[in-house]
Amino acid sequence: MRVVFAGTPEPALPALDAVARSRHELVGVVTRPDAPAGRGRRLLASPVAERAEELGVPVLKPAHPSEPVFQDELRALAPDCCPVVAYGALLPGSTLDIPRHGWVNLHFSLLPAWRGAAPVQHALWAGDPITGATTFRIVAALDAGPTYGVMTEVVRPTDTAGDLLQRLADGGADLLVRTLDGIEDGTLEAREQPTDGVSLAPKLTVEDAHVDWSQPATAVDRRVRACTPAPGAWTTYDGQRLKLGPVRVDGERAATPPGRLEVDKAAVHVGTGTDPVRLGDVQPVGKRPMAAADWARGVRVSTGSRLG
Repeated sequence: MRVVFAGTPEPALPALDAVARSRHELVGVVTRPDAPAGRGRRLLASPVAERAEELGVPVLKPAHPSEPVFQDELRALAPDCCPVVAYGALLPGSTLDIPRHGWVNLHFSLLPAWRGAAPVQHALWAGDPITGATTFRIVAALDAGPTYGVMTEVVRPTDTAGDLLQRLADGGADLLVRTLDGIEDGTLEAREQPTDGVSLAPKLTVEDAHVDWSQPATAVDRRVRACTPAPGAWTTYDGQRLKLGPVRVDGERAATPPGRLEVDKAAVHVGTGTDPVRLGDVQPVGKRPMAAADWARGVRVSTGSRLG
């Protein structure tokens, strides 16, 4: 089949590479426009755009996929199907109808669970033991189209959202290609999603990442891992924001009031609503990440001080 791939961030790269290596003809790539980044706020192309340039594939960067000019350019490429991974814009019906086999999305959850922009983060936050990826045909409703195939992935106790997303991106790339193969061969039939079990996964905000030390230790642990690397879990110390890396629940220590710090030469523990947690790396404003014990020595944190 002639395919046009749509995607934007780095997690879409394994799928783009897999499609480029497949038996299908990659005739174009759609991605979001160049965006300002870094301290200089220079306009930078998306990771997908950069990889497409390396592959020598035409790149389309519409401000919105409803633009008539973009739709004309897409029709000129004559795609049979458009595989999608984390493109980042809603596709109007006029665009969905252009490829005869539609737009096939690789979504990083077991649909109908966790429809939305942040399925991996919400699966971690909820404590799901198993997650996965699903391929489905895009329709007007959010992540509600009929599904083609799934893969499953065990959630590991120390997984951050970054860790889990990378495994799903790698495994999902093969699922996406096998889905395209099945569509072309006529051996794969899309099935409507069940109406029960629907849950939503909106994008996490900076406020979502603010740690509440009065919650149980397991909830604190999940929140921090779900928000790593983005938007980045945080708390405050002495009125200043302190970014947090993954923590470790320490059930062998005696409970201490929420937010209370216990400091020794090797470790820093914080009280929660249940067991204390041991801090991993922390990052004060304007500083690089560092071990919590090094931070505590540097700013002379003493036992009995508080976070939050």
